[in-house]
Amino acid sequence: MQNRKITDSELEILQILWANGPSTVRTIHESLGTEKQTGYTTTLKLMQIMFEKGLLTRDASSRTHIYAAAISEQSGKQQALDKIIDSVFKGSPTKLVMQALGGYQPSTQEIDAIKAYLDELQKQNP
Repeated sequence: MQNRKITDSELEILQILWANGPSTVRTIHESLGTEKQTGYTTTLKLMQIMFEKGLLTRDASSRTHIYAAAISEQSGKQQALDKIIDSVFKGSPTKLVMQALGGYQPSTQEIDAIKAYLDELQKQNP
């Protein structure tokens, strides 16, 4: 599947589907309603657009259509992160990491996990 730009609103819907599995528009709309006021028809239209973009699949075999995420959570998160790196950190993942760690006091376990990850990256790219 080619890399598609995911909007913030689309990401919200995908997160609900990743957490809860295939759902109706009404279920998604109700979940979104806890965060912000959105009209049902707005949710429906956005999900139809996401279906057309290939971000969602749709089971239309019954009266109520069931939508599911067509991309993995990992792929969606990577696309969202790429968008942040490009727009906020001018394409520098290093700046993102430095900002994240500079404003946050990681635990010893988190530091150990980061070190292990960096060691693994260094082994792959000597």
